[in-house]
Amino acid sequence: MINFFKEQVSANDPHVLGHFLLKRGFSRRSLKFARYHNGLILVNHRRRYLSFHLQTGDEVIFVPGQEKPNPYLVPIKGPLQIVQETNNYLLINKPAGLLTIPSRYEDRQSLVNYLLAYFEELGLTTRPHIVTRLDRQTSGLVLVGKNGVAQSQFSQQSADQLQKKYHAIVHGNFDEWTGRVDLAISQVNKTVRRRVAPHGQSAVTLYQVLDQVPGASLVSLRLMTGRTHQIRVHMQAIGHPLYGDQLYGRPDDFHRQALNAYSLHFFDPFSKQEKAVEVPDPTDMQQLWRRLKND
Repeated sequence: MINFFKEQVSANDPHVLGHFLLKRGFSRRSLKFARYHNGLILVNHRRRYLSFHLQTGDEVIFVPGQEKPNPYLVPIKGPLQIVQETNNYLLINKPAGLLTIPSRYEDRQSLVNYLLAYFEELGLTTRPHIVTRLDRQTSGLVLVGKNGVAQSQFSQQSADQLQKKYHAIVHGNFDEWTGRVDLAISQVNKTVRRRVAPHGQSAVTLYQVLDQVPGASLVSLRLMTGRTHQIRVHMQAIGHPLYGDQLYGRPDDFHRQALNAYSLHFFDPFSKQEKAVEVPDPTDMQQLWRRLKND
């Protein structure tokens, strides 16, 4: 299955072919791949160099180059909960306990392995391109590009265009029901652990309390940046660690961090439409909140 992308030049676009494609969201890497790995860049159905001068109304067709197979990624048949699918991307509802991408220690049981097998069934020669990665024990929506062009276009979207929201169950109660956590985050001694640090990477999380019971709160969180463990570190820093968080939390009896990526709002660069997708919180989080409300 060959995928291609069609664009039309408007009066306000750059009229040098390479600049035009960069403005339309095609990465420099994808342009290089198209040139040197059996792709095509056509203007009005004729092959052109990136320095070609365009005219308003010209039709540009971009055929991506062939992706090199990764010998370390093995297709594995596994369950996939597909929420939405187009020719260029999928939205998957990932369960807690499943890695998004394989690690050096577990190279076969991950969402990417399952997607590789699914892509083979579809006849796709591309590999999955993860746009919104989740921690192993975080459940919820994962946006996956079916090709490198899709990943490039989504990855260039701002936090206002690609809005990621989560539900979390945290320890403690809030005085203010809405708030903003603006605390830089850094890595701890080259380990997986992160911490708030003045000279770390900028990190911003918005929160809204949805419900409270004595000693616990259900909150909705929106990521304005995408740092590793951002929600978990920020909630710990303001005194509200997540239930079940073995790395940053308090002792409790929940089996994983109570965090679910329930909502994605994004601009679809292919249909040119705004999209909003939500999934319900998984059963384990719903049961935890019901139990906390009844205690």
